[in-house]
Amino acid sequence: MKKILVVSVNWLGDVVFSTPVFRALKMAYPAARICVLAVPRVKEVLELCPDVDQVIVYDEDGKARGIGGKIGAGLALRGMKFDAVFILRRSLSRSFVVWLAGIPVRVGFASDAWQWLLTRRVDDKGCDQLHRSDVYLHVLEAFGVKVRERSARLAVGRDVCELLATKLRAKGLTGDERIVVLNTGGNWDLKQWPEERFAELAARLTRELGFTIVLCGGEADLLRVRSIAQASGVNPVVLAGETNIKELAALFKRAHMVVSADSGPLHLANAVGANVVALFGPTRPEITGPQGQGRIKVLLRDVGCNHAPCYYLECPDNRCMKALTVDDVFKTFKILKD
Repeated sequence: MKKILVVSVNWLGDVVFSTPVFRALKMAYPAARICVLAVPRVKEVLELCPDVDQVIVYDEDGKARGIGGKIGAGLALRGMKFDAVFILRRSLSRSFVVWLAGIPVRVGFASDAWQWLLTRRVDDKGCDQLHRSDVYLHVLEAFGVKVRERSARLAVGRDVCELLATKLRAKGLTGDERIVVLNTGGNWDLKQWPEERFAELAARLTRELGFTIVLCGGEADLLRVRSIAQASGVNPVVLAGETNIKELAALFKRAHMVVSADSGPLHLANAVGANVVALFGPTRPEITGPQGQGRIKVLLRDVGCNHAPCYYLECPDNRCMKALTVDDVFKTFKILKD
């Protein structure tokens, strides 16, 4: 095969988990061009993957919206003449698009009603018990592709590292500091560690171990991050809302350690080689634990209701995350810091 398309998943962490897919394809078909069809919000992550040759934006809220947009996307792909496509998650609309594209080999998950859109339907029985990365690799393995490397790997270019260094200098950092990055957010509230604990951790890491604390996040995290910074009393560097995905990856690469709940940034950090302390509560590390290049310490307390991933968004007390104390994190940090 000379030209292969992968239909990507939609969220930052899941995209990180999918990176071994591209490495496996490159190893199996070293002369092939590997392209990815992806929503706009994950484009930058995929551009950090050394095994991806091209990212094709698939904007379901824009150009690819509605049936007309899907037809247009399929016809555009038809002109690119792919030999095979691997669809990493079950999706009727995307299976329809690649069917319209006339790609001769179409591999992925499908329901009975529309399996005819694919040339090779992958059995997803038991996949809900697998790590997300293994689910995506299962699509390739079902086709006969051998997987030799299962860890998530991303690479940050020197130009991006220089841009990040410029932003840090503007914040008063010279480049010699030992940085700890605290990612305080999460894509849903249940996964977030309490603000006051992040503030206390920042204070202890600064006063007792001499680290420089950087608080990252998006614009939506600014109020929480500023509140944590003020409560900490140690004047941490606030970068929330000031970095794009690639610069955030460069920040993690620069860091001595990253502390984060289960979230996209946690997995991004570990994939670029950062050592991470991962705070788990309602989700399970067996399913969404970090699998990157850096050292990993997962903290998870059994509180009785989190033996399986929990999606009870109306949980009244979030006790699984509150069960993790500042002492738990700090002690773990002292072990990993050297």
